[in-house]
Amino acid sequence: MDENTIICRCSDVTLKEIRDLIAQGYVTYDEIKRITRIGMGPCQGKTCGQLVLREISNATGKSMADLNFHNIRPPVVGVKLHLIAEEAKRQEGEKA
Repeated sequence: MDENTIICRCSDVTLKEIRDLIAQGYVTYDEIKRITRIGMGPCQGKTCGQLVLREISNATGKSMADLNFHNIRPPVVGVKLHLIAEEAKRQEGEKA
């Protein structure tokens, strides 16, 4: 693959940037994510994640199965929309 190939279309990150970071010692998906914002766009790493893991695997000799993908951080508690709407109405009532 050409090093100018865009790996992450959401954050416009190239293959060269990924390889340079790995050469500098950043060999986990989360480290690369923090530096480049890869996997933080609309696709949430569905498009670029496996490509980054493949590059890490090639550089480190670890199998892709042994590499960790990014940490999923779901909301602590789900909030129902009607509760948000009710709170907004209550706050408007207090202002009046």
